[in-house]
Amino acid sequence: MKVILLENLKRIGTIGEIIDVKRGYARNFLIANKKALYASKENISEVEKIKSDLSKKDNEKKKQAIQTSEKINGSEYSVKKLSTENNELYGSVKPTEISKLIKEENKIDIKPSMIQPLSEIKSLGKFKVRIALHSEVDAEITINVQSADTIQ
Repeated sequence: MKVILLENLKRIGTIGEIIDVKRGYARNFLIANKKALYASKENISEVEKIKSDLSKKDNEKKKQAIQTSEKINGSEYSVKKLSTENNELYGSVKPTEISKLIKEENKIDIKPSMIQPLSEIKSLGKFKVRIALHSEVDAEITINVQSADTIQ
C-alpha cells in the first residue's frame, strides 16, 4: 500500500516521501498515529502544499529533542529492586519504570516506547539505555540497579 509520510521516520523515510508499506502497518500505525496519509492524487497535492509547514514542525520537534538530550544524556539513575543472593532480580526493570524515574528526577516526559534498553535489565549493576527522542536525536543514560533487600 502506498502512503505519503507526514513526519521523518527512522529507517522508513522523510516528509513528503511516497513509500510502499504493508497494509496493516499503514492502517494500524502510520495513519492511525497521523504519521502518513493514503497516497491519493488529492493527498499528494495537499502534502506538496503543506510540506514546508511540516518541515518547520519537524525542526521544532528536533530542537526540543536536542534540548532534552542535552539535559539527560550521560545521566545516571538509580533504582532499588529486590534481588536474590546471586544478584538476579525478581522481574526486571521495564521502560515504564525508567520513564517514571526520569520524570521524578528531571521533570521531563519521556514515553516508555522511546526507551530502548541495550540489554534486558534482570540483574544488579549498571546498564546503558538508549532513548530515541527524535528520528535523528538519541540520548544515552545509565541505569544503576541496586539491591533493596535480599530474600532467602
